[in-house]
Amino acid sequence: MDTAGGTVRRSRATRRWIVAAVCLAAGSLALAACGSSSSGSSGGSTSGKVGVSLILKTLSNPYFVSMEKDAKTEAAKDNVNLTVAAGKEDGDTQTQISAIDNAISRGDKGILITENGNAVNTELAKARQAGLYVIALDTVPTPPSTVDITYGTDNEAAGKLIGQYAAAKLNGGKAVIAMLDLFNNQVVSVDIQRDHGFLEGMGIDPGSTSLNGKEAKTGKYTGGKGGDYVIACHQPTTGAIPGGKTAMENCLSANPNINVVYTINEPAADGAHQALQAAGKNKVMIVTIDGSCNYVNGLLKDGTIAADSAQYPGKMASIGVKTLASIARGGAKPTLPAGKDFINTGTALITANPVPGIDSQTPEKAASACWGS
Repeated sequence: MDTAGGTVRRSRATRRWIVAAVCLAAGSLALAACGSSSSGSSGGSTSGKVGVSLILKTLSNPYFVSMEKDAKTEAAKDNVNLTVAAGKEDGDTQTQISAIDNAISRGDKGILITENGNAVNTELAKARQAGLYVIALDTVPTPPSTVDITYGTDNEAAGKLIGQYAAAKLNGGKAVIAMLDLFNNQVVSVDIQRDHGFLEGMGIDPGSTSLNGKEAKTGKYTGGKGGDYVIACHQPTTGAIPGGKTAMENCLSANPNINVVYTINEPAADGAHQALQAAGKNKVMIVTIDGSCNYVNGLLKDGTIAADSAQYPGKMASIGVKTLASIARGGAKPTLPAGKDFINTGTALITANPVPGIDSQTPEKAASACWGS
């Protein structure tokens, strides 16, 4: 019995030595596999999955729901274990901070985030120090170096598209312009970029690189055939239908001759349209930005909104998931284009009433890539 027991012990010891040698030869990845396979870490185990966290502003907005949907689709393709978290409302940074901490604790390989505010920056720095690759979606953080890279839309270019369209559509006529922005009590990059882009597309100098409302209130626009312009108002909308309606009412009180309305987004455009209808103003050109299915197939298709610049939030998220999966498996990290602090995921002008010389797509065409419902 002793001899047999000694043989068994030697046999077991030999097997343990072989397993250890194989693990050592295979390197650190194999060592992890040779450890406990019961670990719940989503950062990667014997399953080969890559752990990624998608942290959104909120899930009450179809824009971010589209990100979640396409990120999940891409995660299934790329063998990614995707954990989704979101703020309870726009501006909820505490929930996002907790989600970042959880990603670090799980051993995730990367984070995709649409920031609710700079309060998350310290936590993102901790994540990067812990080895997670951090990608911002939609909006470049302040400062841009808060994250490893950003995938988003060139909001200034999106604004230029609708400004160029409006100028061409005016055909040299006088422009009496209402500017329905996001805020008037805080500076937000998307607000500045879209507002300034529209003015630049019209051929009007914004008058500042960092603030809205600094353009000359009267003068000549040089877009299209050129002509006279008046800026009738700048009003905040908070990007919502009620805000757009109130803002438009205020603008009409200031100048009832408004014939061009720029809005920060589609809900603000919807609210502006309601106010214009109530005031019996049926020939006012409304231009806006976003490209959601709800408006592409509705107010844009019937011409109520004259032109819209489409964005592709789902594309941002799916590219982000693919990037993190690749990096986690040894792929190259993306690099920024020269002179840019983000990677542009594209925009396109949509209109049911195209004008010569301005590239655009129909609402029917845009519906194949729209987001939300």
